[in-house]
Amino acid sequence: MLALVLVAGVVLGGVWLYGGSGNGVAAGGGASETETFEGLSREHVDTGETVDYEQFPPVGGEHYGFWQNCGVYDEPVLTEAAVHSLEHGAVWITHDPGLDPAGVEALAAYHLSGSYVLVSPMEGLPSAVVASAWGAQLRTDDPRDPELGAFLREYEQSQESPEPGAPCTGAYDGTQAEFDAQGAGALEERMN
Repeated sequence: MLALVLVAGVVLGGVWLYGGSGNGVAAGGGASETETFEGLSREHVDTGETVDYEQFPPVGGEHYGFWQNCGVYDEPVLTEAAVHSLEHGAVWITHDPGLDPAGVEALAAYHLSGSYVLVSPMEGLPSAVVASAWGAQLRTDDPRDPELGAFLREYEQSQESPEPGAPCTGAYDGTQAEFDAQGAGALEERMN
């Protein structure tokens, strides 16, 4: 019984620190460090235009006039819409599409109802997991890296983002594939 109480206390303590099971001990001890960037454009581009970003994944810059709803996605999302979410104070956690299910689940745990967290797979990442906020990025190969929780505590709804508190819901909740297949029709169908 005492062991059960101790385990429950550890789990609840982790959830309290940052809303999910993503705060584990880093396996393999891979180093992670936050890099920051300045001078990012906040201009809107026409829907359908592809922006060539200096960072990959992007940490800000030109973007669509609508944002990607925060949440957890099984497929890649619209990059230019996700950048708009970063402008609103969101943290975008991208992961290698081949990441194991337990790793994806650990990352998904960072998104809670009402949080400004976007989780999605992305091809060609420089590491297995990349957390991006407006002007900041953390790369790691471990989805349980404790630095991910620290990054979210620092940058989710940060006053350093251009529009902290602007919505992260009520816009596009579709994927890149849906947009590619339906174009503007996908926007009308998936804006909520």
